Formats: sequence, C-alpha cells, structure tokens
Amino acid sequence: MRREWLLTRLDQHQPLDTNELEMCENTKEFVRAYAECFERSLSIGHVTGSAWVVSPDRLQVLLMHHAKLDMWFQPGGHCDGDPNVLNVAMKEATEETGVRDITPVSDTIFDVDVHLIPGNAKEAAHYHYDIRFLLEADPEEVIERNAESKEVKWISLDKVAEYNNSESILRMVRKVQQVTASPM
Repeated sequence: MRREWLLTRLDQHQPLDTNELEMCENTKEFVRAYAECFERSLSIGHVTGSAWVVSPDRLQVLLMHHAKLDMWFQPGGHCDGDPNVLNVAMKEATEETGVRDITPVSDTIFDVDVHLIPGNAKEAAHYHYDIRFLLEADPEEVIERNAESKEVKWISLDKVAEYNNSESILRMVRKVQQVTASPM
C-alpha cells in the first residue's frame, strides 16, 4: 500500500514526449517491482523527489548550484523511506533553499526523470527515479543555502539554458511555458 499513492499519480501523469513516457513507464515498473523503492539502501536505484519551484507569474525558477556535482539543478533529494514524494520534494526545497513559504501548485506529478548516478567511493552507480512537482514561492523571500549548494538563486526561465541545458531541465522549462500560455 505504501506505493499506491505514487503509482496512482504515475498512472495519471501525462508525459510531455516519448522520452518522458518511457521514463514514466520504467518508473512504474521499478516501483511495482521493489517494495523498498523509497529506501536509499536499495543499491540498484531508488525514488527521489524534486521541486520545480516557480514564481507566481511563472517567469522565474529557483535553482541551486549543487556542490558535489558542480552543476545547476532544481532542489530535491532522497525519500529515505517516505512514500509521499510530494512531501519529500517540499521538504528538500525548503532545506536546500531556505525558502519557507513553498506551496504545491498541485499534487499531480509535474515531470518524471530517470538518470544514472555515477559511482563513487561510498556507493556504486545506481538510478534515481526522480518524481518532480511544480511548486510556487515568492522570489522576494529570503534564500538561505545549505552545505549541499554553492549558490541558490532565482533564474528567469528564458535564461535557464545558460545554467543547465540538459534535456531534463529544458523539458521542465517547456512545461512551465505551456502552463503559462494556458493556465492550469
């Protein structure tokens, strides 16, 4: 039953393209196959939760410069056993940015991404089945970065590619632009 909340939302999710559709299907298979899918200790991979935090006008997004990976990403992290991935995304967004007043635009999944995390001295290479939610915050709120980031800042959607031009990030930019063109 712990997986039903996520599986229901994955079944309802409408991927943007065939690439995301494939990742969504792979995530459903993974979640169905592994009861411990929310545990970091599952060495082949685990579910993670991310927050695509936008300004109320949907023209800016809150990104962090990840200290270990030396790249700009949305806030997010491991579920550590919590099957409510939306709660995980909100908690990680608050912890990693210091912004306290972050609210979900919806409890539906915004984006699904599966990516390989390279191995290191502490753990073998494994997959993150990243479930992403669209959240909203006021860009005037105080930002307090933590040790996981070199910097946290609001970035104009039209400038995001200058910080990270991966398809994973640009897909979320396109989705916000679509939402802005035709509000939810």
